[in-house]
Amino acid sequence: MKQKIAYVFMLSYLWVTLIMLGAFALEVFMVYPNIFHDVPNSFEISMDFMKVASPHTFFPPLGLASWLTGLGALILSWEAKAARYWILGSIMVMILLGLISMVFEWPRNEIMFIEGNKVHSVAFLKQTAREFLVINWLRIACNTIGAVLVFKGFLMFYQYRLREGK
Repeated sequence: MKQKIAYVFMLSYLWVTLIMLGAFALEVFMVYPNIFHDVPNSFEISMDFMKVASPHTFFPPLGLASWLTGLGALILSWEAKAARYWILGSIMVMILLGLISMVFEWPRNEIMFIEGNKVHSVAFLKQTAREFLVINWLRIACNTIGAVLVFKGFLMFYQYRLREGK
């Protein structure tokens, strides 16, 4: 029974990580070109569009789900030594992704979308937008690495289950 629960957590962690990676890709290639094409005017249009839901309502809960399912997967699959460090590495990268978001991206979001040009000059907002986009590529790299690591961990866990007959 424990192995079945571990399998569910492993699969859930993989699924959440891949959903997050797909969402980041969608954001970078579809949403961000619209948000950042005419700073600061495009910020106002974007805020009007995202009144009901936004990346802020989507990514923090998904990130938390990633951390929790990853922790559950790690604990429940600990006996699968070949998978252990792949899963742990993925969790560490996903935690780094979350910390980068909280420390570097969230303050810039506040500058660009809450304070905006009522508080800051257009030049400062453009500089903040450039910083945001550069840092975002680091977040995508973290998410990609985390996804590759958890995928490898999932494969190693699955092989362990087949070998052990569980």
